[in-house]
Amino acid sequence: MELNGLKDILKNLPADEAIKKISSFFPGKIVFTTSFGIEDQAITHMICTSGVDVEIITLDTGRLFPETYHVFNETIKKYNKQIKVYFPDYRDVEKMVSEKGPFSFYYSVDNRKECCRIRKSVPLARALEGKECWISGIRAEQSETRKEMEQLEYDKSKGLYKFYPLFNWSFEEVKQYVKGNNVPYNVLHDRGYVSIGCQPCTRAIEPGEDFRAGRWWWEKGNQKECGIHLKQ
Repeated sequence: MELNGLKDILKNLPADEAIKKISSFFPGKIVFTTSFGIEDQAITHMICTSGVDVEIITLDTGRLFPETYHVFNETIKKYNKQIKVYFPDYRDVEKMVSEKGPFSFYYSVDNRKECCRIRKSVPLARALEGKECWISGIRAEQSETRKEMEQLEYDKSKGLYKFYPLFNWSFEEVKQYVKGNNVPYNVLHDRGYVSIGCQPCTRAIEPGEDFRAGRWWWEKGNQKECGIHLKQ
């Protein structure tokens, strides 16, 4: 089905119903990527309680918070659903860390992007091989860059549809949904972390700060993305 037709079908559906509907168009070819943040936990609950055939995968960068691994484990226990893990190529990590040290990403934007590419973008490319639709927890209010996106897009560089079920949800709506449905969530969210990535690259934000201010906080500007959601 072409993009505009899919948009018309999905545009007025609640998030859980939209997930059911879009999964029916891509049987065996649809994947959801989770980093175990609160948005992803809401989507995981929708997938697992509806019984839709959507593969759930996660990228383990090797630099995650202990709290992230805890919610990963609690999610498996609650839903009894396999979450497939993709790791970076150890040879690439060994080379980067041997040549530049364990905190090279603090020294330049290029170094940081290299680390994100090795630890996230390359493993993601393997995870998306053969898929036709990718579900993600992106919300419009997360950043200026993401406000320019649409709930359903076609990524020509990756050759697949990208669907964001919670695109128009507020952060408060996500929190209410998770707590109202007793969904496991990362306790770092209660400590001021609104966006949780790798431990060395994530901090809590202060009241009034931009949603993405806690990611790569040492870099200037508001175009803070690891690269996996940027169209090439």
